[in-house]
Amino acid sequence: MLPDRRLHNIINVSKIMKVIVTAGPTREALDPVRYISNGSTGKMGYALAFAAVERGHEVALISGPSPLEPPTQAKLIEVNTAAEMLKAVEDMVDWCDSLVMAAAVADWRPKVISEHKMKKDMNTPTIEIERTTDILKQIAPRKENRIFVGFAAESQDLRQEASRKLKEKDLDLIVANNITEPGVGFGSDTNRVLMLAKDGHEQELPLMAKKKVADTIIEWLEIKNER
Repeated sequence: MLPDRRLHNIINVSKIMKVIVTAGPTREALDPVRYISNGSTGKMGYALAFAAVERGHEVALISGPSPLEPPTQAKLIEVNTAAEMLKAVEDMVDWCDSLVMAAAVADWRPKVISEHKMKKDMNTPTIEIERTTDILKQIAPRKENRIFVGFAAESQDLRQEASRKLKEKDLDLIVANNITEPGVGFGSDTNRVLMLAKDGHEQELPLMAKKKVADTIIEWLEIKNER
């Protein structure tokens, strides 16, 4: 089992952490008004930022477009594209103790962005896409003693996909959910997650408010940083 609230209560957590949280979607432009994106609202990432701030930690929140209000005590860095989010993480990573990648970064972007709005009366356009850079893989050489946490939103093979990403991205913890389940995933106020740690420990959380999920993750980070 991963550390739960009862275990946390008997540990004297004294270290103030410096935490980067990424949140929300990215938007990859097709033309001046259209883009490729996803349904992320940023609720999970913002819940993590609030949980960390409430527990006295320093937080940098790197957020894609979101209607949510960030915690006033956090440093907010607003981005739109995957490339902008990558640069923001690269600029901040040396500052942090822990990086929590809760953002739903677009996997693809158009190869060419139209300078002008594409008109409906045009022939149906052919849009070539290319992969965006995997931020966690890109930043891995700078990990050193920092704790990296990733998220996996899956629609099938949850444990298998989470285990694969945990190893491939050299993560200390991955938090995975099945976005096809009711009350889980983008836009919901609740989440049900599987937490897999690098050391082999794991914990399944029942359906609960995203703030409670966030509290559990921040507690886990506190315990890891105390060691």
